[in-house]
Amino acid sequence: MDADLLSDTFVELADTMVDDFDVIDFLHLLTDRSVALLSASAAGVMLADPRGELRVAASSNEAAGLLELFQIQNDQGPCLDCFRTGQPVTAADLAGPGQQWPRFAAAATGSGFRAVEALPMRLRDQVIGALNLFSTGTGALSQADLRIGQALADVATIGLLQERNVRRAETLAEQLQGALNSRVVIEQAKGRLAERLGLGMDQAFALLREHARNTNQGLTDVARQVIDSPTADFPVPAAG
Repeated sequence: MDADLLSDTFVELADTMVDDFDVIDFLHLLTDRSVALLSASAAGVMLADPRGELRVAASSNEAAGLLELFQIQNDQGPCLDCFRTGQPVTAADLAGPGQQWPRFAAAATGSGFRAVEALPMRLRDQVIGALNLFSTGTGALSQADLRIGQALADVATIGLLQERNVRRAETLAEQLQGALNSRVVIEQAKGRLAERLGLGMDQAFALLREHARNTNQGLTDVARQVIDSPTADFPVPAAG
């Protein structure tokens, strides 16, 4: 494991008091670094909306995001159980017999994933969502990886709650709802950019995010530009 990357990740997840704090980018940092640091092939984050219902907030790739959405739509899966109980949930072999979540297991294996670790995003008794780690191989993550994964989820949760307390003008529920609304805009822009440039959905999102950072703009602002100006020029990734 890259010790420097781990240290940098904790610093970045703890630093939510900057003026240009972007919840969506923050959550994508969490999913991307979870994959980079842990023995996971993909990661996703579910957060509760103001009514306490789970919504997909971020994912490291399209496949993980679709599986998160599948769980919500079918009301079954380890990530939902994790959120509801506030406890980690392990599914070590989704192709094995006696599946607790048969529809989810079929969808996950069909997408190439064989195991899932769901970790609660919680502070004491308050659970605001779940960090979900998908693996293409079978078996649970190591105890070391699980401790680090839970620590990442805990620090991210504290960061979100801290940001709410610093900016008392809005509640956590309003902030999370804003993030979920932003995600809808980003998904629309991602689809349009993918169609326009002939890219995969993951490539389109990476391009949106890179452009936002290079131009010092918010991710949602760039997404709205893509939607509002469908013929506007947009940097095309270099071949290869």
